[in-house]
Amino acid sequence: MSSTAGENIPVGTGHITCDLHSSTVVFSKLSSSYPLKLLSPRVAEHRVAIVYVMSYGGGLVGGDCMQLIVEVGKECKLLLLSQGSTKVFKTRAGNRASTRFKRSSPQATPTSLQVVTTQSMEVTIAPDSALFLLPDPVTCFRSASYTQVQTFHLAGGASLVLLDWVTSGRKSMGEDWDFLRYYSINEVFVEGRRVARDVLLLDNPSLDTQTASESCSSDPTSRSPLRTLKDRLAPYSCYAMLLLYGPQTHGVVTDLQAKYRTISIFKRTTPERFLWSLTPVDDDKGTVIRAAGVDTEDVKNWFREALRGLEAVVGIDEYRKVFL
Repeated sequence: MSSTAGENIPVGTGHITCDLHSSTVVFSKLSSSYPLKLLSPRVAEHRVAIVYVMSYGGGLVGGDCMQLIVEVGKECKLLLLSQGSTKVFKTRAGNRASTRFKRSSPQATPTSLQVVTTQSMEVTIAPDSALFLLPDPVTCFRSASYTQVQTFHLAGGASLVLLDWVTSGRKSMGEDWDFLRYYSINEVFVEGRRVARDVLLLDNPSLDTQTASESCSSDPTSRSPLRTLKDRLAPYSCYAMLLLYGPQTHGVVTDLQAKYRTISIFKRTTPERFLWSLTPVDDDKGTVIRAAGVDTEDVKNWFREALRGLEAVVGIDEYRKVFL
């Protein structure tokens, strides 16, 4: 289902509302408009539903602006997935249809609306329910500029698994951290109290920035050149943040904590192919995992195994649809 019959849906917006009827998750609302597309396949597992969040054309064009509202009803388990990485194409000047409405982001300006690709998500999770946001990573093409703002409101007893990750670009095309800007904000509130706020800004110094920097110096030749993202983030081509919160994540968190305690720290002459860390948040009620890998597949494979305990929560067949 891509839209609700007879409803006038603003461009670039989507709305998901699900509730539990008997043991089946039913969508009272599943609507979207170009360039956003929502699809929900049939699921055999009780109390579980899956929605694929996609875009027409296989990616987001510079200037696209999408807003998604998600409401997870009591005792529902909702998986939000994607089919392939979220591709962000290069910034191009122009007035696209998907930018012709007012964004709620305070950073929005008339100029940025036409050049920055933006996505926002507002999520409400009812008591004893759970949201598993496990998309493929964001892949920004050369010269792309992308902003993402995701806010989650959890009731008491609700659970959340949130994965936010980004790759260095199309390495097969010679791109390696060549996008202009990647800006991601994730905020989590539990019963109105903010328990986590994660912000990631990857900003490539542009020629204008370099020129302005040199003009402030009386001797420009004495200043070292600004370091590019590739210089700063090498040798890794994928960075990820995973947040787990609530009772339905306890089994996975316990396994991760046990695995983390076995890590030995020692000096190495070369960087590890894969790194990860574990940090408790909100008095151990939540957990944040940060990971980096030389290859995106290394990161994907690690998360696939690390979260395998979710099979007992959402079902084996449903979990197999994640990290394909």
